Amino acid sequence: MSKATVSRVLNERPGVSEQMRQAVLTAIDVLGLERPSGLRPRSSGLVGLILPSLEDLIYPLFAQVVQTNLARLGFTPVLCIQNRDGAGEDEYVGMLLDRGVSGIIFVAGQHADTKADRTRYDGLVAQRLPIVFVNGFVPDLPAPFVSSDDQAAGELAVHHLAALGHKRIGLLLASSTNVSSMRQAEGYRKAMRHQFAVMNDDWIDISFEGEDGGYAGAIRLIDKGVSAVICGSDLLALGAIHALSQRGLRVPQDVSVIGYGDATIMAHTAPPLTTVRQPMLAMGTFTAHTLVNCIHGESVPMGESLFPPELVIRGSTSLCKG
Repeated sequence: MSKATVSRVLNERPGVSEQMRQAVLTAIDVLGLERPSGLRPRSSGLVGLILPSLEDLIYPLFAQVVQTNLARLGFTPVLCIQNRDGAGEDEYVGMLLDRGVSGIIFVAGQHADTKADRTRYDGLVAQRLPIVFVNGFVPDLPAPFVSSDDQAAGELAVHHLAALGHKRIGLLLASSTNVSSMRQAEGYRKAMRHQFAVMNDDWIDISFEGEDGGYAGAIRLIDKGVSAVICGSDLLALGAIHALSQRGLRVPQDVSVIGYGDATIMAHTAPPLTTVRQPMLAMGTFTAHTLVNCIHGESVPMGESLFPPELVIRGSTSLCKG
């Protein structure tokens, strides 16, 4: 067994038979040496599921759907939840690789930020680790991506408000570099031009995540005279409604508000939130099956699979008064 052969195996280069490859790995194990992460045996049945903060309640729903489907297929998710003060995505990936998981599902992670370094994912693909990305897209990365059609969501919201007589329609987003936000803005602009021939970029506000971001952004948009606010998430919408109430404005009588996501509780807010539903049941089921098929070495759809959103009309939108 030559040094060149060992080097090829450790660096996962071609030119070594499977029999020789197994012999090298066996020798490493017998000597008590640590294999490179890409050559460690994977724990059959364990799958990493990395979620953003659970403040957005559509993600616990997604996790539940994924867990249910994985269990039926003989797998158990290792749930990793990111937050501002805890472990980040890269730390979780390292932990999951150390545990030898069979694959990883990334949900609205760094892959959703157009300014993030994509090489973190190139390494995982090079290791042939089965991975699926949800709500976010990295061009040219050979992996399955599963997303709600964010551009269609932006269009649906504008067309609904335009049908109610609104023309001064604002868009409130949490980021200018997030793939979902950018696509919503694209759909918003397209629909505004279709409905009114022109649109005002001043009516697009980039705030920050969560209810506080919705509160701050809504105040700025109201000061610009909008009669309706489309929000990039349900949490932003709840913050916007709070801001409007603080300003003495009624929803929807004075200002209409639309969210995006549709967690179950949004039907019970005051007023019940009109929102564009992300199809988490279908997306979660598809994601789980795609990952398991990839683990089993079966053919899976590379590139992005888009799922159509659905407008859910409730009590936070109404006819424009003028």
